Amino acid sequence: MRHFTSTWFHTPAGTLLGLSLIGMPNAQADFIADSKGSLEARNFYFNRDFRQEGARDKAEEWAQGFLLRMESGYTAGTVGFGLDALGMAGFKLDSGGGTAGTNLLPADLSGGSQDRYGELGLTAKVRLSNSTLKLGTLQIKDPAVSSNDTRLLPGTFKGGLLSVQEIDRLKLSAGQLTQINFVDSTDYQDMTANRIGGSSDKFQFAGADYQFLPNLTAQYRYSQLEDIYQQNYLGFVHTLDLGAGQSFKSDVRYSRSTEDGNFRDLDNQAFGALFTYSLAGHALGLGYQRMSGDDPFPYIGRSDPYLVNFVQIGDFANIDERSWQARYDYNFAAIGVPGLTFMTRYITGDNVQRTAPGEGKEWERNTDIAYVVQDGTLKGLGLKWRNATVRSNFGNDLDENRLIVSYTMALW
Repeated sequence: MRHFTSTWFHTPAGTLLGLSLIGMPNAQADFIADSKGSLEARNFYFNRDFRQEGARDKAEEWAQGFLLRMESGYTAGTVGFGLDALGMAGFKLDSGGGTAGTNLLPADLSGGSQDRYGELGLTAKVRLSNSTLKLGTLQIKDPAVSSNDTRLLPGTFKGGLLSVQEIDRLKLSAGQLTQINFVDSTDYQDMTANRIGGSSDKFQFAGADYQFLPNLTAQYRYSQLEDIYQQNYLGFVHTLDLGAGQSFKSDVRYSRSTEDGNFRDLDNQAFGALFTYSLAGHALGLGYQRMSGDDPFPYIGRSDPYLVNFVQIGDFANIDERSWQARYDYNFAAIGVPGLTFMTRYITGDNVQRTAPGEGKEWERNTDIAYVVQDGTLKGLGLKWRNATVRSNFGNDLDENRLIVSYTMALW
């Protein structure tokens, strides 16, 4: 089944962009000369083996994706205008006997997945001094909300994003999102709250990042999924240089979430901290995350929550859940093999409220091995193997493997 869609918008910025380019050679030079484009190819194999009694056997799929990114420069003048485009296409290579459920490709009406799909997203942008406004298709990575990019093609949002950096060491951010496009879909839809429910076509957020010291940054965000939840977030990141190639990084996060509008009562407090000691190519991390209140941690469904124990499969954000993480990373550049990296981590959670009697418990183990070719004809070619094991007494038991081959080519 073929499904191609496009996303467009009608804004004053788009009209002004066209007018500003007419009869302005210098503006056209900046707009075009500062532009850049790239084509990324992703080959993705996904295998999830369900291990609990009575579950389906597996979900397996192999697909090829392409991402075309084009970013213009800005027109000349005090206020500059520009336009970005994101084209994406995915093609099924094998579906493991017709099974769906991998989220690599959109589902079809027969219970399997589509053979191919594609979409085009456009984003108008305006720059004034060191501040930018973007309107249209957005990929976002922010403590308030982050796009998911863990499958063949990334998820996106529709809306506006403002970034203001006019004061030294201070960055102000604000945005309004109206719809979400999942990683395995071509259709935009209203947003829901993960594990909470409800539906809304307005998510707003605003906040600030302030760098108190070169090695200390504080973040604050207020966000609201209209008529469902509102959330206050405060975080600190500090890196202590211990000398002799050693450092100690502290990442501390706290969120308070309550209901918004006439939605049902909602109460969650989320605390998380991850401490990482690094020496040469080694990094050892220890983390703790705690949920308090009557509800799980609320965030936009099918997006990425900003939690220290949000990992490959689980988020460890159930009602009253306590979870611990131990993580080890090694960069083989330290022994003369640049481009080769290794990561493994183990997360265990308990004290989960569940519908059945007794305490809910779960654990997850992840291992990543990645290599990026550093030079020669294949420079930039990336290879990654991601493995995960999940066990739980209230959810799925899973063994999962993801094999990803990626290559990005600059077009100009």
